[in-house]
Amino acid sequence: MSKQIMAVAETAVKQMAGARKLRGIAKWVAGRAVMAVIAVLMTAVPAVMAVGVLAAAPAGAVVPGINGKIAFTSVRDGNAEIYVMNPNGTGQTRLTNNPAGDIQPAWSPDGTKIAFASVRDGNFEIYVMNADGTGQTRLTNNPAQDSEPAWSPDGTKIAFGSNRDGNFEIYVMNANGTGQTNLTNNPATDAQPAWSPDGTKIAFASSRDGNFQIYVMNADGTGQTRLTNNAATDSDPAWSPDGTKIVFVSTRDGNNEIYVMNANGTGQTRLTNNPAGDVQPAWSPDGTKIAFASLRDGNNEIYVMNANGTGQTRLTNNAATDAQPDWQAIAVTARKIRSRVPRAHIAQRHTQRHSQGHSQRHSQRHSQGHSQGHTQRQSRTLSQGQGQGQSNKIHVECPDRRGGHCRMPFFDAVNDVVH
Repeated sequence: MSKQIMAVAETAVKQMAGARKLRGIAKWVAGRAVMAVIAVLMTAVPAVMAVGVLAAAPAGAVVPGINGKIAFTSVRDGNAEIYVMNPNGTGQTRLTNNPAGDIQPAWSPDGTKIAFASVRDGNFEIYVMNADGTGQTRLTNNPAQDSEPAWSPDGTKIAFGSNRDGNFEIYVMNANGTGQTNLTNNPATDAQPAWSPDGTKIAFASSRDGNFQIYVMNADGTGQTRLTNNAATDSDPAWSPDGTKIVFVSTRDGNNEIYVMNANGTGQTRLTNNPAGDVQPAWSPDGTKIAFASLRDGNNEIYVMNANGTGQTRLTNNAATDAQPDWQAIAVTARKIRSRVPRAHIAQRHTQRHSQGHSQRHSQRHSQGHSQGHTQRQSRTLSQGQGQGQSNKIHVECPDRRGGHCRMPFFDAVNDVVH
């Protein structure tokens, strides 16, 4: 790790230690903890990142969508800054550029903004910027450390970690920084909030039962429930886009590896398996991939794998540390993913989908005066062979006859209907 990053880390630790706010955390870090704390309570075993601003990634709410860019943190230009790249690792571009450390990027659900943590104003606070790096704006402002931003699925709230009340707890605020409220409120350390895709739950890591485990609570802080229970350290929870799974990091098999479980804590399964540490998992919006950070090739880089753990592939490749991936969701809209399906198939599928309980009304509606010709009814007959020598004629109302030709609509592959 660069001298600049070490200096930032040491400064942050001294700030907190001077206020006696690292007493419980320091003991945990010394005992092979997953979350080495510099001021932001970021996660990793010492083997991955003993001290540094790149030790843990916030888990934003992964909403279903098309896989967009991957935001990440890198020290390749001398200090920790936020970058973005395409899902295949190409087009790596720097978004932030200042002497302070900028870390923990978290995409907003609509993919237009990125929340992040920065020490640019003297201590770690939460900021937000546009997807292209413009409009960087501070959201929190207090002497304590605020970090690990995680957007709510509707984009109106941001959960985050803070030690402003003496120990690290999970807070929530409005997306503009107002209404900052403590959700967890207990003497132990609570960190790494991750919002469920439906917005009703927040998963997090907590040391309240002696070692760090994964918990879940309602979005208002009630109903705090433990999901994992073993002698090892479990951390870095992140929900799947469909809300049925939670991916996380555990040392239960000797070193940091990535696991997945059902949202209720059952079915805990290991996804990665190698001597190096694998941390900071982040689901892709389509649910098929998981990005993560790993030390397996000598220094911390970002990798991607299939959701079942297969196909582990390196995305970044440089001598500096790359970590904390977070995936942008591009909203799924009918206009964006319309498929130009052959018109006969469109009409047949539309007819089959709406035939039950609709056939009589459809017949009455389109048969009246149909014999007088297609021009008066502005309809179109599509013939499609079914089987050998069979033909099925399907009548679909033509919505647009500009130029004397019927302009058929495209099939909406999302909603499975014709527009």
